[in-house]
Amino acid sequence: MRKQFVKTVESILEKDKKAVLILGDIGVFGFKKAFELFPDRVFNIGILEQSTVGLAAGLSMQGLIPIIHTIAPFLVERSMEQLKDDFGYQKLGGNFVSVGASYDYAALGCTHHCPGDVGMLKNIPNMEIVLPGTAKEFDILFRESYANGHPTYYRLSEKTNSNNYPVKFGKAEIIKKGKKATIIAVGHMLELAMMAAEGLDVTILYYTAVIPFDKKTLKENSESGKILLCEPYYKGALLLEILEALPSIPLLLESIGVPMQMLTNYGTASEHDESIGFTYKNIRKKLLRLIKQ
Repeated sequence: MRKQFVKTVESILEKDKKAVLILGDIGVFGFKKAFELFPDRVFNIGILEQSTVGLAAGLSMQGLIPIIHTIAPFLVERSMEQLKDDFGYQKLGGNFVSVGASYDYAALGCTHHCPGDVGMLKNIPNMEIVLPGTAKEFDILFRESYANGHPTYYRLSEKTNSNNYPVKFGKAEIIKKGKKATIIAVGHMLELAMMAAEGLDVTILYYTAVIPFDKKTLKENSESGKILLCEPYYKGALLLEILEALPSIPLLLESIGVPMQMLTNYGTASEHDESIGFTYKNIRKKLLRLIKQ
C-alpha cells in the first residue's frame, strides 16, 4: 500500500495544484521524485507531529489540500488535540495517511503500535475513517475523497487482501449472500473472514470505511440477526453503528478484534496475530458458535 500511496500522491500533485504533501520524517526516500518535481508543495517537517497538523490546518484555511503522512501512533495519538481543535472544531478538510496499522511495526514495541486509532478518531465530529484492503483500493478511495472538504484518515497496513473489489467511498461491498449469519469484515480482515466462512451459508459484507458507515447495506443484509464483526483494531469500535443500523432487530453479536491490552511481547506481526486469535480458525469457531445459537 505504501508504494501505491507514493504513486497516487505524485499523480495528484501533478494534476491538482492545491495539493500539498507534508511528511513527518517518514516516507522521505519514497517521495524523492516528488521533492524534486514539486519543491514548493512537498515538505518534510520532521518529528514535529503536533506542529505538522497545525501547519496543515493553516494550509487548509488558505484553500489548499494538505496530505499528512507518518506512523499511526505519532499521527493520531501524539496529535489528537490538533486533529480535534484545528480540523474537527474548525471543520477543515485534510488527509491523514498513516502506516503501521495496529502492530505492523511489531518488533519496535508498544511505542509503534496503534490499535486505538480508529476508536479515538471516531470521537472527532466530521472525521472520516478509511481502511482500504488493497493498494488498488486505496488508490480508488483516496482519489474519490481527498478533496471532499472533510478531515479524512486513511489507515494503511502491511497486510492486504488477495483480491481487489470495485469499492466506493462510504459504501459496503456484498461479497457473499447467505441466511444463517452476517459477517462484517473491515479492511484487510476480509481475507480471514472469507476463509473462515468457506462452505457456510452466511453473508459477508466488506467495509472499507468505518466513517461514514454504510447502515443501509447492513440493514438489507442481516435478516438472521446474527452478526460477526471482524475489525483490525481494538474490538467493538463499530458496535454503536451496528446497533443504530438495526434498531428493531433482536441481535446476537460476536466480535473479533485486537483485545484491549498492551501487546508487550516482542516478535512479528504474525506472531501477535496468532496470540490474540487473528486466525481464520478462530474466526470460524466463533462463527459456527454464533450460527448454532
